[in-house]
Amino acid sequence: MSGAVRQCFVTLVRLGAMKYARLTVHVKKHSLSIKLLSVGTLSSFTAFSYGSSSPDVESASTWMSAPITDLKHLQENTGDMRCKMESLIMRIQADVCHALEKEELEEGGKKFQVDRWLREQGGGGVTCVLQDGTVFEKAGVNVSVVTGLLPPDAAIQMRARGKKMQGEKLKFFAAGVSSVIHPRNPHVPTVHFNYRYFEVEDENGEKQWWFGGGTDLTPYYLDESDAVSFHKALKKACDPHGKHLYPKYKKWCDDYFNITHRGERRGVGGIFFDDVDEPTPEKCFEFVKSCGDSVVPSYVPIVQKNKKKSYTYDERQWQLLRRGRYVEFNLIYDRGTKFGLYTPGARYESILMSLPLTAKWEYMHSPEPGSREAKLVEVLKHPKDWI
Repeated sequence: MSGAVRQCFVTLVRLGAMKYARLTVHVKKHSLSIKLLSVGTLSSFTAFSYGSSSPDVESASTWMSAPITDLKHLQENTGDMRCKMESLIMRIQADVCHALEKEELEEGGKKFQVDRWLREQGGGGVTCVLQDGTVFEKAGVNVSVVTGLLPPDAAIQMRARGKKMQGEKLKFFAAGVSSVIHPRNPHVPTVHFNYRYFEVEDENGEKQWWFGGGTDLTPYYLDESDAVSFHKALKKACDPHGKHLYPKYKKWCDDYFNITHRGERRGVGGIFFDDVDEPTPEKCFEFVKSCGDSVVPSYVPIVQKNKKKSYTYDERQWQLLRRGRYVEFNLIYDRGTKFGLYTPGARYESILMSLPLTAKWEYMHSPEPGSREAKLVEVLKHPKDWI
């Protein structure tokens, strides 16, 4: 405990030396959280934690909105996987939004619009969108927690992946956080992440569960150092749960984000996985939590490095062309988009938040041989190992 006390003291002294108008400190069972107000900007973070990790629901005061499930129910059922997953994705959403807002507001930009919505068939979500900003042209971070009967087309997809589900009326529960960040500057890559938990109960009462997710990077101009640092952060998240996971899920990512009709990958990859249901629910959850926590450290330093770089009209036009490829993949191939669109009571605004504010298509466009644009396309056609 003495080490934690010393760390607490050092933290408070450092903050006390800064010119903050208001400082609020919350001491919880395993952590010290600090809120501070300066020049109209609210920041909230955990200074440190100690001992066993706290349930994600303890961060509820920093969430972007009230959760879909009653907060008291989440607090009283921290061992229930549905409750744990909802608390996790609410916390990840908040962490990402706060980190992106910081980068945006430093340039005099905008804050996220928060839209909490409910679904008549069961559940709902929290959609956070920052649109037409200074750093981010469109950034969406969406949480959904939905229940109901599995759409027939979704059941067909799942059975094709080996799920054995009896009957036609299949009850399901799905909770996930999904995000696509489209920056304004062509030198800042787009990032996508999605982490989810699924349960299906068939007509015999048998229940199946699994996790899925991933994080991937889509640059418009290739900076190999950015690709390397991004993949290193993902490998660091994977390795404590098995040294074999990063290479396995890195290849899966390259294979999944393949724009088949173009013969190109969507970006320089990352990790992707689905139908993860072993060794135990708890270990799978901890793996997904580790991956979700890697989003900010893997991406925000790249934003900070590149957001103020100058760019030309031609570089902007190339960015818009590459965004067109992004749209093609999402609308033609992406399983998550299809599942959302198939689901009764689907909220199309939230599903389609992944699409950029602007994009472009040109007939038979091909980059100049030897150009930076051609260098990127070569990597997209022939994925490589970055670490």
